[in-house]
Amino acid sequence: MSTRPSYAPRAPRRRTPAVVLVTALVLAFAGFSAWRYADAATRDDLDFGRERDRVLAAAQAHVGTLNSIDAADPDAGLTRWLDATTGPLHEDLRRSRAASAETFERSGVTARATVTEAAVTELDTRAGTAKALATLRVERRGGADGAGTDRKRFEAGLERTGDGWKIASLTAITVEGSGT
Repeated sequence: MSTRPSYAPRAPRRRTPAVVLVTALVLAFAGFSAWRYADAATRDDLDFGRERDRVLAAAQAHVGTLNSIDAADPDAGLTRWLDATTGPLHEDLRRSRAASAETFERSGVTARATVTEAAVTELDTRAGTAKALATLRVERRGGADGAGTDRKRFEAGLERTGDGWKIASLTAITVEGSGT
């Protein structure tokens, strides 16, 4: 009969060099990955990408807004136009607001624009300026021409303001041979 109790600890197992090597490699890979993730979260190109995304979202929203109006309530649409713009474009819209409201109400045309494609073509984060291209589908109803759908293309100049990116200029782009 053995005098050794059944609960006595066993002798420790020796780790093989392969297990130690694999463990070290896994820990090194995890540390390297964590360092690269932390580095990427603070890099300028990540910040630039985020700003580009903000510009793109603003361009899509504002170009669509500037091509939409409800003849039943043009004043609300013109308020949205003013909220979407800055600089000389904003001032031009502000000055012509009363005449524009009267013209839209009298024409009876309602337009609803949907941006179908958009891209940021220039971005200067230091200057707070950007340019974007956008294509739109504008559904209109009412007025002398009745209902219809138009395709339009615009280049938008944007400026960063205290309220985010806004449209400073909007230029229609014609594409030869397209008829629009």
